[in-house]
Amino acid sequence: MLESIERRTPRSLVGTVGALNTHRHRDPFVLVHGSSGGSWVWKRLAPRLRAAGHDVYAPTLTGLADRAHLLQGGVDLTTHVTDIAELLVYEDLTDAILVGNSYAGMIVSGVAARVPERLRCLVFLDAYVPDHGQSAVDLWPPERRAYAEQAEADGVSRPPPPAMFGVTDPELQTWIEERMTPHPVATYTEPVMAGSAASRSLQHVFIACTGNPPTTPDVFGPFAAKARTLGWEVHDLAAGHLAMLTAPDELADLLVHIASRDRAP
Repeated sequence: MLESIERRTPRSLVGTVGALNTHRHRDPFVLVHGSSGGSWVWKRLAPRLRAAGHDVYAPTLTGLADRAHLLQGGVDLTTHVTDIAELLVYEDLTDAILVGNSYAGMIVSGVAARVPERLRCLVFLDAYVPDHGQSAVDLWPPERRAYAEQAEADGVSRPPPPAMFGVTDPELQTWIEERMTPHPVATYTEPVMAGSAASRSLQHVFIACTGNPPTTPDVFGPFAAKARTLGWEVHDLAAGHLAMLTAPDELADLLVHIASRDRAP
């Protein structure tokens, strides 16, 4: 189904991506999906980053999507931080650009505290920005808490409808719904061990997705404001929360631009 969507001929990658296409082996991207997702959420974005010369790693977190069969093992936030930290180690990655969407802001923060020497830049893509010792639940607005209380009696959170995140194409909505899986609640309740001198020295970037429907609770807007207060580089992207699927060209251009500016000349 996604292939038929792609055949609608998205615009050619121009500007930053096109200009960098001749330069191979640029610093790798590690893409970390949010709640109820999997590696599949990056299916449209990853080829665009590779076309710009970057290696791209987009693992599925334990207990979700193609790894949903592992959910019974007591999956928590530490599990997911370990997923990504160990990928960095076993793939022998350095100078990685770590991108986390939504819930994965918790993971990005934990990974940066654990293996800062493997990283060059942290990109929070419409994501949580926790302080040390905070859990995702601590950061939820009242609307999110009410939704969770109804959905989590059996230890998992049911995925919300894609339309909530600005996905308006019915075909794409169906494709996403077929792939989303319940998310382990323990990942939301465990505090993140974030923050060290080494991790704070990394470049931090926040991308605020501004194209969600008016009826969608503004969960991540406060974290864009927090990022500005912290002095981070902040970009607004006129797309919904799942921009990697609804606006892959624009997001790829922005990420490659960030990667190109991150290292001092």
